[in-house]
Amino acid sequence: MRFATASKQVASVIERFSRQIGHGVAWATLLMVLTTALVVVLRHVFQVGWIWLQEVSVYLHALVFLLGAAYTLGDDQHVRVDVFYRGFPHTWKRWVNTLGVVFFLLPTTAFIFWSSWSYVLRSWANRETSHETGGLLYPFPSLLKTSILIACVMLALQGIAMIVRSWYPEESGTHPHHTPEI
Repeated sequence: MRFATASKQVASVIERFSRQIGHGVAWATLLMVLTTALVVVLRHVFQVGWIWLQEVSVYLHALVFLLGAAYTLGDDQHVRVDVFYRGFPHTWKRWVNTLGVVFFLLPTTAFIFWSSWSYVLRSWANRETSHETGGLLYPFPSLLKTSILIACVMLALQGIAMIVRSWYPEESGTHPHHTPEI
């Protein structure tokens, strides 16, 4: 029983962290929209184009997806074909979630982390700047590439928390990953 309690506490910490990052990503989304609108107004009204501002918008877009993925997974909002899953009893859903995390999510995040590692290190070692004239300077490209590694770790941790919640649901008896029908 101690293992279950400790596992649930660790899962709660992971989920709380993912939620906080998710809320930050929501603000980054607003900032991305405002930045994009500013780029459009500057370009089409004032005929001024700032490459660095366009890159800020693109970088924010990438961060929204990379850092928001774990939050979305934890909230069970990833797009999937759940024609069968929807009707499964909770026991079967528990196994589908566990096997999905173990055989798909964890290997995929491990592979992406492993294959991105040298890419990220090279970016930091070379003090990489934007390839565009007038683009973002060091360390912004390296920070963006580092977010790939962070996203992999966050997704893997959220997947582990998802397994824990599937096997040790809250005492209320409600399934933590159940979204009511709309």
